[in-house]
Formats: sequence, structure tokens, C-alpha cells
Amino acid sequence: MKFGFLDFKIEGNKIFLVGQGNCITKPHGFIGVQINGEMKPTHLGSNTVYSSEDWGMEYVSHEMKGDTLTIVQKTENVQVATVFEKYADGNVLRIYTEVTNITEREIVLEEVSAFLLNGIFGKTVEDAKNISLTHFIQSHHRECQVRELTFFEGGLHKSSAASTQRRISFTNIGSQSTKEALPQGIIADKDGNVLMFQIESNHSWYYEISDFRGDYYLGLGSANLHYCNWAKKLGAGETYKTVNVALAMGGSVNAVVEDMTKYRRAISPCHATDKSLPVIFNEYMYLSWNAPSEEKSKKIVPIAAAAGAEYYVIDCGWHDECNSSEAYFYCGAWKESNVRYPSGVKAITEYINSYGMKAGLWIEPEVVGVRCREMIDYYGDECFLRRFGKKIAVGSRYLLDYRHPKVRAYMTETIRRMVEDYGAEYIKFDYNQDIGVGTDVDALTLGEGLESAADAYLSWVDEITARFPKVIFENCASGGARLDYQSMSKFSMASTSDCVDYLCYPYIAGNVLSSILPEQSGVWSYPAGGVNSPSEITDERVVINMVNTFLGRMHLASDLSILSEKQYALVQEGIACYKALTPAKKRSLPFFPLGFSKFGDEKVASGLMDGNDLYLAVWNLSENPQTSIPLGKEIQSAEIMYPKSSTVEVKWIGDKLDIAFDIAPNALFLKLKIK
Repeated sequence: MKFGFLDFKIEGNKIFLVGQGNCITKPHGFIGVQINGEMKPTHLGSNTVYSSEDWGMEYVSHEMKGDTLTIVQKTENVQVATVFEKYADGNVLRIYTEVTNITEREIVLEEVSAFLLNGIFGKTVEDAKNISLTHFIQSHHRECQVRELTFFEGGLHKSSAASTQRRISFTNIGSQSTKEALPQGIIADKDGNVLMFQIESNHSWYYEISDFRGDYYLGLGSANLHYCNWAKKLGAGETYKTVNVALAMGGSVNAVVEDMTKYRRAISPCHATDKSLPVIFNEYMYLSWNAPSEEKSKKIVPIAAAAGAEYYVIDCGWHDECNSSEAYFYCGAWKESNVRYPSGVKAITEYINSYGMKAGLWIEPEVVGVRCREMIDYYGDECFLRRFGKKIAVGSRYLLDYRHPKVRAYMTETIRRMVEDYGAEYIKFDYNQDIGVGTDVDALTLGEGLESAADAYLSWVDEITARFPKVIFENCASGGARLDYQSMSKFSMASTSDCVDYLCYPYIAGNVLSSILPEQSGVWSYPAGGVNSPSEITDERVVINMVNTFLGRMHLASDLSILSEKQYALVQEGIACYKALTPAKKRSLPFFPLGFSKFGDEKVASGLMDGNDLYLAVWNLSENPQTSIPLGKEIQSAEIMYPKSSTVEVKWIGDKLDIAFDIAPNALFLKLKIK
């Protein structure tokens, strides 16, 4: 039975996965469920597969309706329904699993896989050096660092035992779902098979690759006791649903990223208000930081408007009466600061509107400052996430529990006030601290509490975005610490980083197209930032800052008033170029002619393919002005889109693009016609 690129076989009372694409493997199960007190029948040590229910799993039924396949299996303890949904012409499958307790007693789940892909590409431990994993490391200011290792380098090669008891695994524990790694990976072999996967979890998640009886497997999910401190109690007849995971199968890295991009577009919001991908000016970076004021805003608003910005966002500090250095200690009431905005926030948003821009405000909706006595007393302990009876305090904040109706009611009124009373038409949701392993409030385990609280928060986000459909909502978490697609399916866009170094941002802006949609990928541009005096601002600095944003969403920042007339004109030209890209950006697909970049690489090239048009950003970050890029696609013509005044020499022969920058570091944005 074929479904998408997966092949299943029914043998008597069993159903097996027997291959992916054209790769036939030995028959394998594809689900793992471990019940507390039941025997895990293998000696696989720390591995989270081949659990108590796997061996007794019997086929019950399957149903194929259009693009959905549901396979039902059962043991004497549970009924397991695995749902497969086709996207991108079947090259992407979204998968989740539902486990129902069919006994008359209470059971406790300790492991549930969303999906278990056995027999990867039909490869065995004999192929350890010929199959590899590309994974994605995250760090504050250094998001989307790409690493590749062979299975051999990961320790997954032949041993004398039935399994190595070794695994390649990645996990992220806590409420900042992508602070340490992205929940995705790419597996490739020397025969040209490429598989991309993602886990859609806004809380803890886990995946592992290992071998069993000589075959490799990929286990995907978030529900496990060992690594996520998760267990779930099910009464008779109760059901647990896993997070969604997605798989893309293709013949190259570019192909699977393209198909995953199509899938992400299918599951993500397309708000009418955000359809033009407007230019956002945010006065946080290299301007106001945590100390905005009426005076600062009034100074920059006309300059941002004249440059071409369409939204003007006032970030942290517009709220609460405290010193800017203590803003996070006292936040939580989210009422306007009469000290910093003596005329009122509404007056400044109307001032923004008078220059033809829409106004935006920042908020951190899941926290209350540890010194905000007013809101601590208002909520009471029961409204906060707790462990062992104590409120969890991290980085000057307590964390709110959106399972509590009092929290939802107050924060709903807060957003209403920001929109209707203060005039915000753009709201940046930020989240700068991580709860850690979870909460034991109304939960058997800390991980279950985290999952429940995280789901409750996103259900509130659904309510808010439905109530205010004309407001653009941004997802931010210390930059890119929540770039998972359980979250991104709710928001117009995300901040990809809080990176403050414009020469590091090309690595993030280029690689991150593998992780989120270009039309959701917010990138800072701070052409006047990071200098001690205006004399340090070069034209090339401005150009690089602008090019950094062209493949994603422009978050313009810094004190534009200190730019020279020529440099300000480069900003205006860059904004015009960005706006011209909007129609193509919403339908185009990522392209990595040099593969993924590594921090420190001397050149970076990433682009967007729109039919036969390739929009290509090229950054030369070395002292060597010569840059050569093999595209693998024959070039018909090349046009410099930005900056138009560039004297950079661009030549091509066949599929090879040669650029001679007149000064380095520098950047260029091109439109290429591909034959």
C-alpha cells in the first residue's frame, strides 16, 4: 500500500513499513508506545524506541480519504491511530499519532512516538560512512548554525551486538522551543536520497537516530520520560495525541527544502493585513533599547516614514513607571508610562499615523516582573507556573499559566487596551526567559505540565488573532528561540535573531530559509548601528544591512538621522527593492547554491527561485574581493537589483557566476534569469 513516498504491507494481523521512495527495507513497525509497568523487551539502554506495546501491535484497519491515510492498530492495552496527510504533491507527509486506553483501568504512558521511520533508505550499519545527518544548532545571536556528521562519526557503525546502544540525538527542553537546536534535520546518502524532517512542538521535543538489528531508524516526537520528563496518565477510554511531525523526500537538499517550504505555506496563516509584507521600523535595536520615550519617537518617526517604513513599532519600555534598567522587574500590568509618554501612548500612535504609518507595541505576555507587586497580588500564586509549590522565577520574571481563566481574561483585556485604547495595529509578542523542564501543577510530570501550559498559551493566541484580524502579530523569543511550526502556524512572522553584528547576520539570514518561510523571517537592518560616530558608517555597511533583509522580512532600526544624504538614499533604495520583491517572495522557494553557510565562511550566497527567476543575495565577508558561485543552473542574464549605483563587476559563463567586488566586505542583490 503506497501513500506518498511511504510503502506499507499488511501481513495477516500485522502492518509494516517496508520502504521510503524507491528504497525497500525489511518489514518494520512505525510506532513506539511504552506503558509504565510493562516490559520494554530490548536492552537498548537510553533509546526511546521498541517499547512495550510495539511487539504486540496488531493491525485493525486503514482508511484512505483523499490526501489522508489513517492506520489503526491495537494491543491488549491501547488502540493506536496514526494519521498521515499528504502535502506538496505527496513529497511531504504530516504525521501524528493518537493513543487510546482500551482497558478498564488507568494506565500511564512513558513514551509515545509521533512516528518511527525504520530502515532509512534501506541502509544498514555497513553504510555508516555513506549516510549523514545535517542538524541545526541554535544560540542567542548565533541562530541556525549548520553541522553535518556521518553516521560513522556519530558512532552508529557495525558492532558484534544486535545494536550499538548508541544514538545520535537532539533535544530542546523547556518553553523556548528552539533555544539550543532547531526541531529539524536532513538525512542524505551517497546514492542521492535526501530526507528532511521537522517536529512541530512549542515545548520540549526530541529525536534520535540509531540502529536496531543492523537497520537505521529515525524516532520523532516529544513525549518521553527520559529526556522530556514527560508521562501521561490515561483513564479508561481517554486519548493522547502527539505533536505533528513532517517528512519531505527528494533527490537533493534544495529539493526537500523546497517541498518543506510548500508545506509550511499550506499550514501557516496568510493574513490579509500582512499580504504586502510591509516594512517594519522597530526603534529597539541601536536606538531606544529598553528606554523609548515620546521625544525619541517623535524624532525618528518622520525619518522612518520618509525612508518608506509602513509600520513603526515601539518596543520594550513604553509601559510601567520604573527606570528603564528595571523594566523587566516591574512589567506585568502593561499600562502606559506617563513618565516616558507624558502625552499618552495614544498621542504617539496618532502621531505615527499622521505620517502615514501604522503603530506597533511590544509586549511579553507570559510574564510578570518579580517586583510588580500589583500584579503578583492580583493574580495570586495559582495563576503562575510553579514547581513543588513555588512560583518559578527566571531572569527577573515569574511565568504566567494560561490554563487559568484569570490570566486569559486579564491578558485578553490587555491586548484589547493596546489595540483599541492605545492604537496598536502591530503587536510584537516576546518571550525572553525559559521555564526549564516544566511545571507539576495539574500534571503527573513536569513535562506533561509544560506541554499542557504551552498548548493553553497557543489556544489563547488563537483567540486573540481571531478577535483582532487586522492586527499583525509577531512571534519573538529573545530573537529566534521559538521558531517551531506549532508556533509559526499561528503568527504572521517571527524574529530570527537578536544578533547585533551586521557581519554575522548573513549566516543567519541565509540559512534560516531552511527553517521558516521567507515571508515569516524577520531580519534586523541597523545601518546606523554599532558605531561610535557617524564617520564610521560606510556605504558598504549600509548596503550589507539592507541586503541582509531582502530574502525575509525587513525590521529596520537604528538612528537613521545620523546617516549621510547618500547613505539615507541607499536605505530608501533598499526599501524600494524590498517592496518590489514581495509578490515573488510569497511564492518563491529557497535556493542554496553554496549549500548552507558556516559562521566564519568568507562568502555566503542564498536565494529565492521564482520560476526561471533567481533572486540571489551574495555577501563577501572576506578581504578578498573575488567571489565565484557555481549555481548548477545555466545563467541567461544577470541584473544588479541593489544597489543600482554599484560598480561591482558581474560575469557568468554557463552556470558559474563571477563577482569582482571593488571593496570587501560588501554585498550585492541580483536577479538572474535561468535557462
